[in-house]
Amino acid sequence: MSAHPSPTTTLNEALRAAPLDATTPLGSPGLKADARIPLRSHLRHTGALVRRNLLWIRQDPESMFDAILFPVIFTLLFVYVFGGSIGQSLGGGQQQYVQYIVPGLMAMMGMNLAMSVGTGFNQDFNSGVMDRFRSLPIGRGSVLFAKIAVELLRMLIATTILLVVGVLVGFEVENWPGLFAAVGLSAVFGSALMWVFITLGVMMKSAQSVQAMGFLVMMPLQFGSSIFAPPGTMPGWLRTFTQYNPLSALADSARGLMVGGPVAHSLWVSLAWSAALTVVMAPVAIHKFRTKN
Repeated sequence: MSAHPSPTTTLNEALRAAPLDATTPLGSPGLKADARIPLRSHLRHTGALVRRNLLWIRQDPESMFDAILFPVIFTLLFVYVFGGSIGQSLGGGQQQYVQYIVPGLMAMMGMNLAMSVGTGFNQDFNSGVMDRFRSLPIGRGSVLFAKIAVELLRMLIATTILLVVGVLVGFEVENWPGLFAAVGLSAVFGSALMWVFITLGVMMKSAQSVQAMGFLVMMPLQFGSSIFAPPGTMPGWLRTFTQYNPLSALADSARGLMVGGPVAHSLWVSLAWSAALTVVMAPVAIHKFRTKN
């Protein structure tokens, strides 16, 4: 038997340390737990749920395959398949394309991993795990924030692997403070996207539906952007779409921060999109989570 505590034990310990008011009916549909629980208890509950999610990852290491393999496969695929031809259009060769694609993949990676939040949430609802959480005296927001915190950790791991592989194929970081700023910007934008996919995970009936909807959203945004190729050779209507695509702004910001180039406009656009998505979708996700039957 493992010496490590189970996820349920960890959560129960946190609840005993910060119990809810005894007059609060557990499992009540109209329970406003977030308003009744002090901030310190919210943080304790979130920490317990983060630990629970990490323990589940430890028990199911296959759930990390996307974070580990995605940056390796896509970096090698795009560098060695498209690097020569697109690199020439950039005024260089494969080495020039490496400098272009690695920052762009940071934007793509955040969106792909954000989708896994929605599918995981939907699976938890269908398996009854969320019913258990909502019957406990914990803040409803703690469940959501813990999930986002763990996914951000997975995103940082994937970003680290991406940068290591990028360096191995010739990527050169020209601005180290800019590198950390680019990673932080990707994390901010990725966390904003997670609210969108959490909402889909709560509203859709199955994890397959969440994945299908996610790909319908992801594919046009990813390939209709400046992630993989400069938009200068695209048709006019597609260039217009690319200019307003938030992933283009994120990719351009990462390139400017890491390897040099214009940053100010794309940086503010990325931050504006992140703020707008969070302000609009976070309340919707929390409301749907509280009211879902």
